[in-house]
Amino acid sequence: MSLRNRLAEFGFEANEDYEFPLRCLMESEPRGLRCLHIAGDSGRRKTAFAQALGMAWEFTHVVYQDCSRRPPPAAPVYVVDPDSGESEEGAAAMTPFERAVTEAAAYSEADRTLLIIDQLQALDFEDQIRLYRFSQEREWTAGDGTVFAHPRNLILALISEDDLYHPLQKASFRVWTDAGSGLVNYQPADFGLASDARWFMDAMAQVFAALQSSPTFSEYSMLVNDIRDRVRTVEHLRVALYGRIEHLDRDLLTARELEPVLGEAVTQINLWVGLDEIELSSPDES
Repeated sequence: MSLRNRLAEFGFEANEDYEFPLRCLMESEPRGLRCLHIAGDSGRRKTAFAQALGMAWEFTHVVYQDCSRRPPPAAPVYVVDPDSGESEEGAAAMTPFERAVTEAAAYSEADRTLLIIDQLQALDFEDQIRLYRFSQEREWTAGDGTVFAHPRNLILALISEDDLYHPLQKASFRVWTDAGSGLVNYQPADFGLASDARWFMDAMAQVFAALQSSPTFSEYSMLVNDIRDRVRTVEHLRVALYGRIEHLDRDLLTARELEPVLGEAVTQINLWVGLDEIELSSPDES
């Protein structure tokens, strides 16, 4: 099964084929750890990609840390000398971020591990520098301990709403995960339709070009059902498009300039379904 289909099994559907970019990541020999920068404009879709990738590639461990969730201030830690009874302040407790990196590095000593660092822009800049050093040196110190990551077992997946810290970006391979990328040319046979469906599908291709969007296979499948059974007017088509297609600019969809393209699509749809135009006569003409 292709990686695209495996990702879809675990909740991430796209037209883009990620086989080649991920080969570039995995077949390279980095200085330290392999880092995957997951980019895109569509909010938590990047997170969905990272989580689906962890399951599709069957990592033994997937460690996830959302840096936007700020922990409460840690209470001071005191160490008591059992002989004298005196106490002194010990090492501070690890933050959730430090704990996540420590766990992932420890897991990687024996098992394939994916460490997902989400909302990286919320991480203190000092910790971003520490993360870069870890990616290069594979050594991580937090609290009273130091762990070493296995370079062939650990992959860092980095997600940020802002640009990555420059050295981290240079150390990473970047992939784009928006739903509208990876344009495809669907054919009637893809959906079990006869060849006469190509007229409305050609018209719909013009609609998607004007919207600067491309539906995934499952989105188009559901849209075909709407078109066959329910869509009969321009407004129907607008509602179906907005309801089914994840990556869609609503302002563009409702713009007056799109009316002719939508109108032509509806004309072809009605010809395809065989909609008859019935003229109702007035009582005087009966």
